[in-house]
Amino acid sequence: MKLDLRAVSGRHPAAKPDAAPALRELSLSLRSGEQLAIIGPSGAGKTTLLHLMACALQPSQGSLQLDDSDPWQLSRSALQKLRGQLFLAPQVPPLPPRQRVVTAVLAGRLPHENIWASLRSLFYPQDIPRAERALASFDLSDKLFERVDRLSGGERQRVGLARALLSEATLLLVDEPLSALDPQRGEQAIVALTAAASARTATLVASLHHVEMALTHFPRIVGLRDGALFFDLPAAEVSPQILQALYAQKLHELSGPALPTDEQFPGAPVPVVMLCR
Repeated sequence: MKLDLRAVSGRHPAAKPDAAPALRELSLSLRSGEQLAIIGPSGAGKTTLLHLMACALQPSQGSLQLDDSDPWQLSRSALQKLRGQLFLAPQVPPLPPRQRVVTAVLAGRLPHENIWASLRSLFYPQDIPRAERALASFDLSDKLFERVDRLSGGERQRVGLARALLSEATLLLVDEPLSALDPQRGEQAIVALTAAASARTATLVASLHHVEMALTHFPRIVGLRDGALFFDLPAAEVSPQILQALYAQKLHELSGPALPTDEQFPGAPVPVVMLCR
């Protein structure tokens, strides 16, 4: 699926109606099958942008087109059908605590099934081997029949990502998928997501605080700052100098190889970065 945003503004999903826009007059285009990482300091507008792309949030200004169609000009039924081609994985997946993992993962299929098949799957999960293969991509196949409330935070996050592998969506939108994962699990998750998107030529957009992961695994990087587009570049052209300018007073949010050094910026303080595991 291709996207075209023209001077789009929007408020954070949790913001009050009279709040200032979290995203301001942003223009951005993506080709079908493209893989894009969005980076930037906290509060830059990354989550708002993903919700706009997912048609979970209507722009307060500007226009959004998905495959040359304005979703907000469609009928209610046509919009619902379009949303079936979109998959949004929030940072904290909405998993019912008493639900079995197999059922939670197979929920990624619900937009593509009729109401009776969906209800049946809640009580008698269908295509269990497929769910197990999706979980294996995140090293979770042994948790297939566990209850969600018995999983760690990182395991729940990976279950939420495994849903994407079962979805038939042509646009995958992933919000901070590594926030509860250690570096090894994070690498595994990004590899699984990018490989799955490539295999079915789906467009993939991920917001990431892990700058080094974005630069390593995504060919195109968009930097947001204060709700505006700061840069849109191939990963190879994103230099430490550009990153320092993007994060400005929030250099502590940079980590790994992307972190500026004293040699690159004489006299600049280098922050201490702690990674949660």
